[in-house]
Amino acid sequence: MLGGMSTFTAAEIAYLHEQPLARLATVGADGRPQVKPVGFLLDPDTDELVIGGYAGSGMAGSKKFRDVLANADVALVVDDVADVDPWTPRGVEVRGRAEARTAGGEDVGKRLGAPFDFDPAWILVRPRRIVSWGIDGSSYSVSARDTSRVG
Repeated sequence: MLGGMSTFTAAEIAYLHEQPLARLATVGADGRPQVKPVGFLLDPDTDELVIGGYAGSGMAGSKKFRDVLANADVALVVDDVADVDPWTPRGVEVRGRAEARTAGGEDVGKRLGAPFDFDPAWILVRPRRIVSWGIDGSSYSVSARDTSRVG
């Protein structure tokens, strides 16, 4: 956490903890975008997002992993529809810089309480901009802010 304050609001943290699935957008070395569904965990100590594959999945060989190696700029979207009547979409978009790490995934997954054993390779996302809707206000009230992270 930065200066003792979280990058995320309390309501965003609660929402991220209750959602098991996100979509990770990456751009490959060829300049082409890709979006993939991923499981993720919020690290409460650092306010960073952790994406791990299940043990034996070969995360290091995945396109998303190779994309992060080629271009660290990513976006991660976590969203759902809280109710359909009235229509109540909500979500959090995190834009940031990612790191593709080839080791340590098993320990990170255990420390964060992952529901499965992590592959050694994993992806770390450091938020730079957070956009949320339907979390701290109505579904049509968007909150957008830059974090104080650099690099």
